[in-house]
Amino acid sequence: MQKAWRAVQQRHHIDVPFEQYEQHLGRPFNDIMRRLAVADAEAVHRTYSEASKAVAHLARPFEGVEGVLHALIARGWLLGVVTSKPLDRAAPLLARLGCPFGSVRAAGGPGRSKPAPDPLLLALVDLCADPAQATFVGDMAVDHEAARRAGIAYVHAEWGYGSPGAPVPPVARAPEDLLHFLDEGRHSGPFLEGSLL
Repeated sequence: MQKAWRAVQQRHHIDVPFEQYEQHLGRPFNDIMRRLAVADAEAVHRTYSEASKAVAHLARPFEGVEGVLHALIARGWLLGVVTSKPLDRAAPLLARLGCPFGSVRAAGGPGRSKPAPDPLLLALVDLCADPAQATFVGDMAVDHEAARRAGIAYVHAEWGYGSPGAPVPPVARAPEDLLHFLDEGRHSGPFLEGSLL
């Protein structure tokens, strides 16, 4: 993301530092551009997407995520992904994890984007699951808000990019902590992941 944003800065002569862009991760790209007062969001988005695809090979899963996902699969959990990345950028990254995701909802799909509840609820429809039995793991305040609005239990991934927002939800300090949350029986249903890479 930093390299893609650097390409945006250079091509479009934008002075907004990556740290300011990063504060809004999880929101639709055009919304982020509006919040940052960046003009010509469509052209900027094209540059960002091209640069992001060119350096996608540099993306790595957070340490421990792959093992936890496979452990959840072994325990019979249904896995889904709700991401703010467009599908053409998200799918190659997810394929590297080698997990059978029952749903992948990405930016540009039907419904509104996070923080609206739409992509989470649509993922649960894909999984034939009840929101009351699901858990969403995210790493941004928009993830927390989307889960709250969807009526889905939320766990904040502290290893990710942002803060959980208020009120403070349960916090997983490392991916392995998710197994502890599930073993305690606090959550018992489909697992939607928003913080893999």
